[in-house]
Amino acid sequence: MNLSLHPSVGIARLGNSTTAICLSPTEIGGLPYDADSYGNAQGTISQFKDASGLIKRQGQPFKIYADSGEEITLDSPDVANIEWTVHLASKKAEWYQYSELQGNLLYGSANSYQNQDIPLRNPDVFGAKRQTLFVDPGPRSIGGRQQSIGFDKDNTPAGYPAQYPSSQVQYGVPVTTLGNLLTDASGRLVVLGGYGNAGGNEPLTSYGGSSTWHDDISDGPVYCTVTFTDGSTISLKAWVVVGSPDFAPEIVNISNLSDTMFDVAVRNFDLLPEMCKGGIYNPSYTANFQRDILPIINRISRYQWVANVQSMMAFASNIFDFSDPSEDNLANRQGYYSYFRQPDAQPSDPSYLPQEQLFKMDGDARFPMMPLNSGSNSVSNINIMKFMALNNTQLFLMQQWANGAFTNDKNYQPYPVSLDDTASVGNCVGLPMCPGIEVTWSMQNPAVYESAYVIKHYQDEAYYQQNGLTPTRDECEGGGCEPGDLTKRMACPWQADFFECTIQTINFSDPAVNKATIDGVTAPLPPTYYSYWWPPQSPWDVIVGEFTAEGQAKTNIPAGQQINYARGINSFTQMVEFWYSLGFIRDKNGGNKSYPYLVETERNNDLFTYKNWHVGNISNNPNDNETTIPVFFIEPDKDKVRKRSAKASRLVDHLEDKAFKRIETVGLLKPRAGTRNRI
Repeated sequence: MNLSLHPSVGIARLGNSTTAICLSPTEIGGLPYDADSYGNAQGTISQFKDASGLIKRQGQPFKIYADSGEEITLDSPDVANIEWTVHLASKKAEWYQYSELQGNLLYGSANSYQNQDIPLRNPDVFGAKRQTLFVDPGPRSIGGRQQSIGFDKDNTPAGYPAQYPSSQVQYGVPVTTLGNLLTDASGRLVVLGGYGNAGGNEPLTSYGGSSTWHDDISDGPVYCTVTFTDGSTISLKAWVVVGSPDFAPEIVNISNLSDTMFDVAVRNFDLLPEMCKGGIYNPSYTANFQRDILPIINRISRYQWVANVQSMMAFASNIFDFSDPSEDNLANRQGYYSYFRQPDAQPSDPSYLPQEQLFKMDGDARFPMMPLNSGSNSVSNINIMKFMALNNTQLFLMQQWANGAFTNDKNYQPYPVSLDDTASVGNCVGLPMCPGIEVTWSMQNPAVYESAYVIKHYQDEAYYQQNGLTPTRDECEGGGCEPGDLTKRMACPWQADFFECTIQTINFSDPAVNKATIDGVTAPLPPTYYSYWWPPQSPWDVIVGEFTAEGQAKTNIPAGQQINYARGINSFTQMVEFWYSLGFIRDKNGGNKSYPYLVETERNNDLFTYKNWHVGNISNNPNDNETTIPVFFIEPDKDKVRKRSAKASRLVDHLEDKAFKRIETVGLLKPRAGTRNRI
């Protein structure tokens, strides 16, 4: 019997509730599932937060399948035991300082961290002592039904060279656990991540994070051994990533992480030799509109609920019959495709830089090209990639559609990838990668994979038991991944970058420059264009969904108004403390895919105070006072918050229980004009 373990890369998500959990969606753009304390699913999620307004941690279930498609559990008649082992780790504090695309070996060995002189985080820790910078509790094993074990000091395996950060920090909250493992009533594994804690001993200095800081974002391998009643065994493996919450799960990135992994598999592992073999696409390949094109169009249409992208909306309207493959429709399809920019070469070729082009020009006529997202580096002046392009495989399929080499069959043949595998990573950011949200550009490198959608493992647990994890090892050089490798390039703490990674003003006139120093201020070089990073994961403009008098009294905004999503969180230090106060964007039209109505829900409005600020207070002109500017801010008076509601009182109790230590900052450039740009 052959068995397989899915998802091959699972995605769990942080939350700070200690009383409630949920389970990851089982489809791209799907909702999570409520679950009991052992991970037994209880139907589509009702609320993303518990009764106290704290976010439910999202667990990733892992399932075993036979060749027949039958699921194998402890309920299967020939199964005697299923044992699971998971090794979560966070390597962020030991890795290099975040540096956009510097360090990315897809640009060649000259772009390595060493050749680019990128400094390490915590540079005053040297040699073998850098291992002490990991959050590495070691592996945890679990089996049976409805069991639980934590990634904390109390459960450290005997003899394992575990590494934990200090339990005392000057700022924020110390990291004491990376989460825990559960088994449900049938012995399936559920991986739960941490509680969104982050702490350090130095002031924060940038959106990339600061030395001495740790957070509880993590990743690592999943091992499974199935023992049958005849004594035989089968061993399987996968990977799991613990990311930040998905605040808009029903809105999918135009290029998601499954698209990235599919592109790598098609071009590097001959996943579909009839489409692409040896990295060469087959111009005779027939695409399918329902499978390959319509999802992209639908994703474009949903960006309007989390960003003001008016020009992109034209590409989701039925200006012609997108599904018509006829010759009469050829000009329409090719005209549509011509607005999608091509990707820059890697390494960069100055003679061919389509991702530095904003507009499609026709004489004096101009229109922003697609998609209207920032590219993976609109920030620094090294390895510039100003605007996003779809990945190569997405563009190839769109070109086949444009040329008429496609069918329109709803009963299409799926690609040879498990739907469990695509569903998990399909709800993550695939592009742009600066660094991203859950993972970053290392996922574009075939060196980290063993095969399509399967992460290559560097060593087995016996090696780590003796040696622990390896400092400053780059898995993109080959050899496979260790626990913590997929998330180590992300910002530390993650909340700092989450606050900053919303919109970006991008210079569109000079391909060689992103920012310059003018009058002592370093900023994007004008003329600039207003663009977005990844609004499905980090929304910017949302529709308020409070439909009761009580709800509107707390949010101070009428239903239906589009307003800034993170209003009231006015610094990334506040985001570190109050990230869970953000709302979740949810379709209130019953999941009607033809007419979605995606609005903000479950925002912890009790924590915020609202005031109308008269413009005359700024201009010193009383005649300007008829115009007001809405201002939101965190209410500093906890007693005032307590009086607002019973839930508000419980939120204050949570804040006091956390004993959060106020964060200082050093050397930060203030956001300009109320925006949060990476400048």
